[in-house]
Amino acid sequence: MDTIIYYICVPLGYLMKWSYLLLKNYGLAIILFTLATKVILLPISIWIQKNSILMVKIQPQVNFIKANLSGNIDAIADEQSKLFKKEKYHPMASIVPLILQLVLLLGVVYIINHPLNYLFAVSDDVVTSMANFIGANMEESSFQLSIVEAIKNGTITASSAIEGVSSAELASIVEKVSDFRLNFCGMNLTTIPSNVWGWYILVPILAGASSWVMCWTQNMSNVIQHEQGKVNQYGIMILSVALSLYLGIFVPAGTALYWIASNLMSIALMYILNAAINPKKYVDYEALEQSRKALAESKAFGAIDKKDPLYKQMKKREKADYKKFKHIANKHIVIYSEKSGFYKYYKELIEELLKKSNLVIHYVTNDYNDKIFEIAEKEPRIKPYYIGLKKMTILMMLVETDIFIMTTPDLDKYYLKRSFIKKDIEYIYVPHDSMSVHMGFNEGALDAFDTIFCSGEHVKTEVLATEKVYNLKSKKLVEFGFPLLDNLVKSVKEEIKDKKSGSKKEILIAPSWQEDNLLDSCIDGLIEKLYSKDYHITVRPHPEYVKRYKYKLNQIVEKYKDYDEKLLTFELDFSSNKSIYSSDLLITDWSGISAEFAFATGNPVVFVNTKMKVCNQNWQKIEITPIEIKLRDIIGVNIEKEDVEKIDETIKNLFKDKKEFKKKIEEYFETFTYNHGTAAEKGAKYILQSLIEKKKNKKEN
Repeated sequence: MDTIIYYICVPLGYLMKWSYLLLKNYGLAIILFTLATKVILLPISIWIQKNSILMVKIQPQVNFIKANLSGNIDAIADEQSKLFKKEKYHPMASIVPLILQLVLLLGVVYIINHPLNYLFAVSDDVVTSMANFIGANMEESSFQLSIVEAIKNGTITASSAIEGVSSAELASIVEKVSDFRLNFCGMNLTTIPSNVWGWYILVPILAGASSWVMCWTQNMSNVIQHEQGKVNQYGIMILSVALSLYLGIFVPAGTALYWIASNLMSIALMYILNAAINPKKYVDYEALEQSRKALAESKAFGAIDKKDPLYKQMKKREKADYKKFKHIANKHIVIYSEKSGFYKYYKELIEELLKKSNLVIHYVTNDYNDKIFEIAEKEPRIKPYYIGLKKMTILMMLVETDIFIMTTPDLDKYYLKRSFIKKDIEYIYVPHDSMSVHMGFNEGALDAFDTIFCSGEHVKTEVLATEKVYNLKSKKLVEFGFPLLDNLVKSVKEEIKDKKSGSKKEILIAPSWQEDNLLDSCIDGLIEKLYSKDYHITVRPHPEYVKRYKYKLNQIVEKYKDYDEKLLTFELDFSSNKSIYSSDLLITDWSGISAEFAFATGNPVVFVNTKMKVCNQNWQKIEITPIEIKLRDIIGVNIEKEDVEKIDETIKNLFKDKKEFKKKIEEYFETFTYNHGTAAEKGAKYILQSLIEKKKNKKEN
């Protein structure tokens, strides 16, 4: 450690020496030294300023990542890492100022305690001889200050006989040290305040005050510190003031002077850099505020205060359900659901399994209010369990069953792991939409599953291609289908009646909620061009957009509050889907609603080419065009954002060709998904057959 400090102090010592030779006053030399270090380190300060601005600039994206992946710590870390790499942001840069300050502080303390070495170039051997002459304890860090004091009070003179030190060398040292002006503002800068007190009590007070002023101004004007929460701001302030008081009390006053000067110069430098590189030119503070609200809403969504009686009920229910689940032996089928709305993906499959067997189905949900609990009251062979997200991680690792069914991808990638206890569980992925799986999912999202229930031939082809490209173990690919879409097609045909001739055309604008969606990019242009007596426009935001971005949505709704409701409606109640499927045309971006709308109604879709929704940046390795892209030319037409001004013309042309589109859509739907009307039967048959084979294998073994 001493060696490291020595090499740090060599250049700093020369700088301090030149400062003293120039000003012949130790206090002024320390102030000049401090200023010189700020100038020398200016390029680093500029880099830190730019990096700090970049951090605040990308903070909205960071907040949205945290909001969108709420609770998924591993996924958040991965996405943040990708973002930092893309933006060339250095997360560790924020600690550079602290490291530099500590290094400089150590150097200054060491130099002030060793003036003979660094200011007067006295060799270690001579210093040792002089220390022995006055009986100084060389174990004390300030023993050289004792030598300086001995020279000034006449204990050591030019005529002193010190072993190993020539008279000429000693005379030179005594002359230099005697002229060494240690006082500044009436205080000896080598004095440690705690040894004398008196007027020296001002030293820690001034050090603490300078630190408080610096923290206060940084909380107001520093590009990063200003964005910190109050807890962080005041925490740093308390720590900084406490350190300053310590330095002011227990180290030489010269060190405290350096600290005070450094704090005050840091304030000046901050304002200079803010003027030269103004954060307001680079940071979108409105977007930052919106992202904060989205993050707050995400954290608050479903959150319950620990003092709320419901919280205690939930914890009690979770504890009881976890214990019950754990102690039930011979579980053959376990189904996992993130929230109540996921039951619709399992409904037909569960009903078919109950009808074709005497199996008991264990249904684990993260939603305390999941409707599965109501369903289970009427069906005793469904055993529901409420397990919170945190405890779900443990349950997954310890689960014992023959088959585990889930519609959540990314198994074994983040917090949902395969069982550590039972290695031969068959994990089955059930689709929650009919889209592609190699672009819309994270890379490797389905790799840990044993069996994939494929919605259509496109999914089967993508999985096979992925296995080949990445040399993965083959999975069982079941030609399943998508029962939800089949039921939707059936219900729309039964419930939606033809409208009267001559009525307004119903146009639905239903965006997705990812970056650059229609509401954020071109909703004003769409409404401007379509608002007329010929159409009734319904704007139906994605439920996730409503949940996360209420602030932005409220601004949009407020903007159009005075428009005629007979021509323009914002639909924010999602309890019914009837308005969606009674529309004559859909305008969307990359929302999965496009396929459901087109196949259920036979009506066309206008796709606006906003930024493509891509979860897997390496999807092109598979060399298969995702169905999301392919469908855009089959069930409708594409337009660029710049062409929104021609949207009326585009719609009129689509209505002219509506019959041709309807025929085209119906023909494509025939092969789009497997087993129309019988998908659940196909899935249940596979599951039951798999259980029979597992039972047979157990007997043979």
